[in-house]
Amino acid sequence: MIKLCPVCSHREFTFEQILWRELVEEWELSPDEADYINLQQGLRCANCRNNLRSMTLAAAVIGAFSFKGCFEDLCRANSQIRGLTVIEVNAAGALTPYLQLLPRHALHAFPEIDLQSLNFADDSIDVIIHSDTLEHVPDSKVALKESHRVLKPGGRLFYTVPIVVGRMTRKRNGLPASYHGKPGVPRPDYTVQTEYGADFWCEIFVAGFREVALTSLIFPASVAISAIKS
Repeated sequence: MIKLCPVCSHREFTFEQILWRELVEEWELSPDEADYINLQQGLRCANCRNNLRSMTLAAAVIGAFSFKGCFEDLCRANSQIRGLTVIEVNAAGALTPYLQLLPRHALHAFPEIDLQSLNFADDSIDVIIHSDTLEHVPDSKVALKESHRVLKPGGRLFYTVPIVVGRMTRKRNGLPASYHGKPGVPRPDYTVQTEYGADFWCEIFVAGFREVALTSLIFPASVAISAIKS
């Protein structure tokens, strides 16, 4: 279990069940799978309220910049990341208030921003970050290729997606509509297009990235992906 929040360095955590019965049935999750996905979404820092997936994403960013400290300190004091253009797509959990400390940060809402056709020039962005958003994009491979296109050489993509590690990725084409968010709230932008499995990493390389790293604080409950444009 985590002893220290990588976002704010707090030492106390809370937990609540997140998944509901219909979603568990739609995903065809086993009890063990439901348990670790609940942990991913429901374990939170009692101070900053970031959940496990957001804490793992923060840890991935900290590691990529070889920073010795928490995510808050990174955003407040690290001259390297503070000089970069950082694009956040959807609020990355409760990381947004910390990312907003960065002078060149911009938050864009999905689906208003189309990840499959980004309105940025080639080689123009230093960092792209999003959390549990890619699974809602109709063509995730195209979205990753777009991230690769707009990132500068040496630029970094950081993201999370829900992953069921005991099976392979599947598209929900032809299956009944499934939604994340809250039970009984079928918002179109919460429609699940892709259920990621153990082969989640393949599309990152197909998109053109050649250096990919994975970060986990509690496996298999949390995996954050970081990729560098060579």
